Formats: sequence, structure tokens, C-alpha cells
Amino acid sequence: MTEDQNALLDARRKKLFYRANHRGTYENDLMIGGFVRAQIATMSERELDEIEAVMEFPDAELADWLTGRKPIPAHADSPMLRRVREAALKRAEEITRK
Repeated sequence: MTEDQNALLDARRKKLFYRANHRGTYENDLMIGGFVRAQIATMSERELDEIEAVMEFPDAELADWLTGRKPIPAHADSPMLRRVREAALKRAEEITRK
């Protein structure tokens, strides 16, 4: 990867990081932002595309799916969305144990 490509990828990661942590609802900021914070440094361009697609869904729906209040519908299901949900549920379990 060239220096210019790295600079573009870094800029994309910064924008994505900001967007993931400023969703509009605190709950999603914690779930999506926490996942992105932990994973973004090692995400491939394809994974960045996938997390950006996940973040296109409305906050209310994401909150329901990520907390397990509602199942992920077929039209929205993706490996990335399942990864984010798994991380969110794991984090919620850790918090409730404390």
C-alpha cells in the first residue's frame, strides 16, 4: 500500500470512528462505538465497508438487534452485524456481573 493509500485509509478510519461514537443515542454509541474502538486498527477495507453498511440502519433498529431485544431480520443479517451484536452482548454480560 502506498503512502497516499495509507493516508486515505487513516482518514476513513477517523471518520468512521467519529461516526460510530456519535450515533445519536448513547446506547448505540456504547455498543457500536465500543466495537469500532476495539477493532478499527486492524479492519480491512472490506470490513470497513461492512461496518459502514451496518451503521446505515436506523438507531432504534440497531439497538433492538444488538441488545437481543429483537432478532436480526434476514434483510439486515450479515457477519459484521453478528460480530457487533456478539461483542455488545458480551460487554453487557460483563457489566451485569460487576
